[in-house]
Amino acid sequence: MRRQSATVKGQEIDDSAPDKCRIDKWLWAARFFKTRTIASDAIAKNRVQVGGQRVKASRTVAPGDHVSVEKGPYRFDVTVLGITDQRRGAVEAQALYAELDESRERRQALAARLRADRESRLGLAGEGRPNKKQRRQIIRFQNRNDGDVVPDE
Repeated sequence: MRRQSATVKGQEIDDSAPDKCRIDKWLWAARFFKTRTIASDAIAKNRVQVGGQRVKASRTVAPGDHVSVEKGPYRFDVTVLGITDQRRGAVEAQALYAELDESRERRQALAARLRADRESRLGLAGEGRPNKKQRRQIIRFQNRNDGDVVPDE
């Protein structure tokens, strides 16, 4: 059910945007996690901190709070700018927080390092199974000295 906007002294005030929200609901609305259950699990596993403190899923966040989210190998350090309890598009979700510059740089450096590691592993191992042409080349390479064997007598 959607809240109606109220009128105070001739001005219309939008009550649909709350001033506080549960942290699990905010993480879901800000699109850090796909479901509230996954957000609650991350909070329970101490992967989310507010102001450097461990929190429970029922903890409320307000604009100005500093939230730290560990998601996979990445860590997001953000400041809450807006509160909503509804999941919206990605552009609107990104307006709910501001990521710190050092956090963004650290995350991009880690992504570059992981990408380089993955490329180096693929370079050593090849690109998966050999195709027909590559298999023939491998067999030819393995059998190239078979005809040159001189018996020891």
